[in-house]
Amino acid sequence: ERPMAADNRLLGVFQLVGIPPAPRGVPQIEVTFDIDANGILNVSARDRATGNEQKITITTSSGLSKEEVEKMAREAELHAAEDRRRREEVEARNRADAMVYNIEKMLREHRSKISEADAREIEAALEETKKAMQQGGIDRINQATDKLTRASHKLAEAMYRAAGQPGATPGGDGGRAQAEARKDNVVDAEFVDVDDKDKR
Repeated sequence: ERPMAADNRLLGVFQLVGIPPAPRGVPQIEVTFDIDANGILNVSARDRATGNEQKITITTSSGLSKEEVEKMAREAELHAAEDRRRREEVEARNRADAMVYNIEKMLREHRSKISEADAREIEAALEETKKAMQQGGIDRINQATDKLTRASHKLAEAMYRAAGQPGATPGGDGGRAQAEARKDNVVDAEFVDVDDKDKR
């Protein structure tokens, strides 16, 4: 098994449909992988909001000979360092994309709480991060996201101060700002490991 999906052999495809439109990050999909004692793979995906579910069962082998499997294992070992770098860049790009989305949303909703100079500084950092994502490169992306984080501190502080003023509701802007900031490093996913003994 290699980190990037394109480098692995496709075993099957299914689609989870009927998910209602919702803001980014709101839908929660529960995915379960279940391998029984006979090597049969069952994969299911369920939308927690609607209960819609799709499943697929893989009963056939990969279709590869022993020699082909050994060759693929050697290739995986040979490209381990390159695969790791590619995975790290994808993860850095995903973090940057989530940060850009959240900070753009916060800036639209709370721009009036900061000076125009601070708002322009955040906008410049946003554009720099988007450019870094397009150009690629782990270091370039990480440097841009670090700069964006620093630039957005004044916005987060302003939201926190506003939440502490008389009349502010508990868990209002300040709580939302902290929750949105934490989204940058959160991936909503669940993995269910089903014991073979449960199927006997």
